[in-house]
Amino acid sequence: MLDTLHKLMPTSFPALTRAKLETLQVNLGYRCNQQCQHCHVNAGPKRKEEMSRETIDDVLTFIDKQGIKILDITGGAPEMNPQFNYLVGEASARGLHIMDRCNLTILQEPGYEALAEFLAQHNVEIIASLPCYLEENVDGQRGKGVYQASIEALKKLNTLGYGKADERLPLNLVYNPTGPFLPPSQESLSKDYRQRLDEMHGVVFNQLYTLANMPIARFGSSLLSRGQFDDYMSILRGAYQQDNLNSVMCRSLISVDWQGYLYDCDFNQMLNLPIQIEARTNSSLHIRDCLDVNFENQSIVVMEHCYGCTAGQGSSCGGALSG
Repeated sequence: MLDTLHKLMPTSFPALTRAKLETLQVNLGYRCNQQCQHCHVNAGPKRKEEMSRETIDDVLTFIDKQGIKILDITGGAPEMNPQFNYLVGEASARGLHIMDRCNLTILQEPGYEALAEFLAQHNVEIIASLPCYLEENVDGQRGKGVYQASIEALKKLNTLGYGKADERLPLNLVYNPTGPFLPPSQESLSKDYRQRLDEMHGVVFNQLYTLANMPIARFGSSLLSRGQFDDYMSILRGAYQQDNLNSVMCRSLISVDWQGYLYDCDFNQMLNLPIQIEARTNSSLHIRDCLDVNFENQSIVVMEHCYGCTAGQGSSCGGALSG
């Protein structure tokens, strides 16, 4: 896989500082039952990295000390970590709002038959990847059979109350473009998704989030190999919207990798760009060493890929940043 880091620095992206820390995004590991073309984590079935029980306990201690209110669990397929249920149970007991970034097909895998019910039991918000409402596009990006497995998983979630009137069980979908271009309007695409999924499959959901593909890891390598990297970066820079700076995820979130090291966001984690804390000289900071750190007003590490979060409507873990 081709490295894109050298193409992302130096940068003209504006300096950013963190506001109040509200969300801890925890990457439980890079193992996944899928291997998607756009994946910025380079996850797949052969990856073996996964967070240990000891590190998860460090995460829980950090949550308690910092007063974190939102736990955002990601991967890979985070549910494949054997400690997933332990983390969710402990976070639920603390009254946290829990989000699971789910690829849907994991709910159909042998050994995970009870997973959907477990998520519903703990009122876990599901943020589910579905790059299109058409089978051909989904299977082209994610592999043959992924679309049908995803639809069956969505139906299962709907039967449990997800995506319906029960506000305790939100089901939100995520759209990623299938190539080097920006996503369309989140509002208009959401209407299309809602109509087509209901008509074709009787599936309902709460929100659709549109996310731009990041020029890093597997997608960035693909751009380099096809000679499209510079053109894609020009698209991102040309669509820069200053107003989106106030809402980018890194201003209220920090990311933890499977070993417990801290980053300003999931993308910086994949580029091995550790969080920088004033008066701390460590090149990498472990979560257990930052229990009493005040993260507010600390500088955020930025590079050229940050234009992916501010282009057009903007793109963050919660979808578009502006209308």
